[in-house]
Amino acid sequence: MAATGAARLRCPTLGLPPLLTLAILALACDACKEVVLQVPSELPAEKFVGRVNLKDCLKSANLIHPSDPDFQVLEDGSVFTTNSVVLSSGQRSFTIWLFNSDSQEERQLSVHLEGPVEVLNKKLHTEKVLSRAKRRWAPIPCSMLENSLGPFPLFLQQIQSDTAQNYTIYYSIRGPGVDREPLNLFYVERDTGNLFCTGPVDREQYESFELTAFATTPDGYTPEYPLTLIIKVEDENDNYPVFTKTLYSFTVLENSAVGSVVGEVCATDNDEPDTMHTRLRYSILEQWPSPPTLFSMHPTTGVITTTSSQLDRELIDKYQLKIKVQDMDGQYFGLQTTATCIITIGDVNDNLPTFTRNVYVTSVEENTVNVEILRLTVQDKDLVNSPNWRANYTILKGNENGNFKIATDPQTNEGILCVVKPLNYEERQQVTLQIGVVNEALYTREASARSPMSTATVTVTVKDVDEGPECIPPAQTVRIQENVPVGTRNDGYKAYDPDNRSSSGIRYRKLSDPRGWVRVNEDSGSITIFRTLDREAETVRNGIYNITVLALDADGRSCTGTLGIILEDVNDNGPFIPKQTVVICKATMSSAEIVAVDPDEPVNGPPFDFSLESSDSEVRRMWRLTRINDTAARLSYQNDPSFGSYVVPIRVTDRLGLSSVTSLNVIVCDCITESDCTARSGERTGYADMRLGPWAILAILLGIALLFCILFTLVCSVSQTTKQQKILPDDLAQQNLIVSNTEAPGDDKVYSTNGFTTQTVGASGQAAFGAVGGGVKGGGQETIEMVKGGHQTLETCGGAGYHHHTLDPCRGGHVEVDNYRYTYSEWHNFTQPRLGEKVQLCHENDNQNLAQDYVLSYNYEGRGSAAGSVGCCSDQQEEDGLEFLDHLEPKFRTLAEICAKR
Repeated sequence: MAATGAARLRCPTLGLPPLLTLAILALACDACKEVVLQVPSELPAEKFVGRVNLKDCLKSANLIHPSDPDFQVLEDGSVFTTNSVVLSSGQRSFTIWLFNSDSQEERQLSVHLEGPVEVLNKKLHTEKVLSRAKRRWAPIPCSMLENSLGPFPLFLQQIQSDTAQNYTIYYSIRGPGVDREPLNLFYVERDTGNLFCTGPVDREQYESFELTAFATTPDGYTPEYPLTLIIKVEDENDNYPVFTKTLYSFTVLENSAVGSVVGEVCATDNDEPDTMHTRLRYSILEQWPSPPTLFSMHPTTGVITTTSSQLDRELIDKYQLKIKVQDMDGQYFGLQTTATCIITIGDVNDNLPTFTRNVYVTSVEENTVNVEILRLTVQDKDLVNSPNWRANYTILKGNENGNFKIATDPQTNEGILCVVKPLNYEERQQVTLQIGVVNEALYTREASARSPMSTATVTVTVKDVDEGPECIPPAQTVRIQENVPVGTRNDGYKAYDPDNRSSSGIRYRKLSDPRGWVRVNEDSGSITIFRTLDREAETVRNGIYNITVLALDADGRSCTGTLGIILEDVNDNGPFIPKQTVVICKATMSSAEIVAVDPDEPVNGPPFDFSLESSDSEVRRMWRLTRINDTAARLSYQNDPSFGSYVVPIRVTDRLGLSSVTSLNVIVCDCITESDCTARSGERTGYADMRLGPWAILAILLGIALLFCILFTLVCSVSQTTKQQKILPDDLAQQNLIVSNTEAPGDDKVYSTNGFTTQTVGASGQAAFGAVGGGVKGGGQETIEMVKGGHQTLETCGGAGYHHHTLDPCRGGHVEVDNYRYTYSEWHNFTQPRLGEKVQLCHENDNQNLAQDYVLSYNYEGRGSAAGSVGCCSDQQEEDGLEFLDHLEPKFRTLAEICAKR
């Protein structure tokens, strides 16, 4: 009803008349397939009718509205009646409207309800169906006892249909126990409807059987609906109750209060629940050890609790119970089962550790350390190796000097008493200790007059032993005046025998003497001055000079002490001025402060007297001393001295008249501060030496390197010029090859001399380059290469390939000979050094080794040209240097023949 109401609230056509609404929805919605539901002719209110699949019509519908208000449709497709419905005509139809507001989709689903009258019309006349429409057959209650003894087959009941009055009816059944497991347990007589069971049934396996009975006519017509027949198996108390465990184990602490929970047991029974067959009762049958009874069990829950607070683990640490569970609420005829329960009593610290003896006596030799002198034992009834049993020992009295320590042995629980600091027999012959012991865990018993700590007294006797000498005190001093004469004797270091407090029989030896100033007497320990003592020496600290002395007894036992020699000061050092260079900035000051020091004690030091120590009248005329205080004076100049350095001797005298002369180097400087004068003393004082900065030195070195490069270039140029064998004529331009497209030689254009390059490769791996048009002689075959155009390059072998070096790109191309003529000297000076360098490179590979594979000599095996030399160079009167034209390669043979005919 609520769903229908909600659907109606969302219906967009709720305010329209019903017929108009149906018309609109019929036009706007797409119809889905029809659904037919078989229902009784009478349907009460809120009766489930059936279920339709709405997803097949519209997957997501948020508005579901049935057209008939007597029906309600839920979102899962379940159809219920809202009012009582009677199918008077045997059928009824309504439409379910589905709408999705998000996608604006609408669907309609037609539902047809068909009653039994409509079904029977297929077989019988309407009158016969209507005459028995009110007759129905119903299930008859049926049950059987499990584990029945028979006899079998056992009659259960008879099923019968009212239609047997008019028709011949055959009965049949289906379901579990018939055509499903367990098979053939039930059967029905076809004609009578008598239902039989063929054997016993176990209720724990099958609680009930749901069978379906059918009534049919011989021709197969079914005048009745199938009848559901439930056969219930009645329970019999045939299952014993069973504990979940055969052995239970619990633990409870000793001295627990009455009612403390020990544990809980549980049992199960497979008989029918909530019956007497499964109503269980728990109880304790027996307890070991025997009474008094200490435990009880709740009869329905199985919870075990304590009934006494006198559980004592030290008396009995474990109990065993025999427990029982019985069904039928514990009645004598009920089935029962037993089990065993073990209860362990847990330990608590209810027993104090107790010393086995109250008084202990032991002894130890003096001067021994880290030795065990006694073991103290205790008794404790608590659980061994638990915190309730382990003991903690404490020295309560007698260990004020920290000579002893006590620890617990983890295996035996004994207290181990040790000496950790040596004892001295001469100081104490006996020590009494009071030692207490407690457990690691706290004591649980209530407070009483008894102390929770057990104590014992230990008396330790200190044994006397023959000890070595004692250097007491370890540091001793003597006072000696410095500069005493060599050989002076004085008291030294004294060691004692601790037994008799005497120094007799002790020998002494010097271990350390930094400057070797003294000797130590072996028998008495006194010292003798071996070298002059100097209080101002570096090894003297605060006026004390330390030496180390070793004292030995007759048995070789020893001790070590330090003897400090306090050196008394004498006036053996005159005062002096430590700062011997003084700067006076003439622009800001006319004087300088000088300070004197005296290494002696203050009693032999200040006040000091300052005076000029010079017989030179010029010094006394220029400088003046004024006393400032006991240790300082002011030196000022007079008569305006010039800038420079001056030597001023000054005598300083102490209070006892001992003096010394210090020659001060006084610098009169044109400066503002003393540091300024120190950095630029030469410039300020007039005596500066020439100093060059790093950049100036670098510039000078670069200039020198540049001069060497220029000189080297000139030398190389001169040497190459001397090696030239032939000077080319001045009219070099007349020797160029003529370019002509006519049969006769042309004279309008010529190529620049710079456009040809000659190359000669000698057999020895050396080559020389000359001017084009001139002969270049070498030790091997001579070749010439003509280069045409505006870009002249020299090709050389270098490394793994050819490198092109441009000679002068600005002078290439076709030029007029009259306007661009180079003299021999210009061309020679430009090309000769460079070409020579390139030739040398041609003979070397990447490893700077001679490589003839890079530059090959060309040898022509045939004969030379019969025509002789070819070209414009033949017109020159001077033929020297043109022999290479007689040895041209075969490709010039045709040109030579043409020239010969002319």
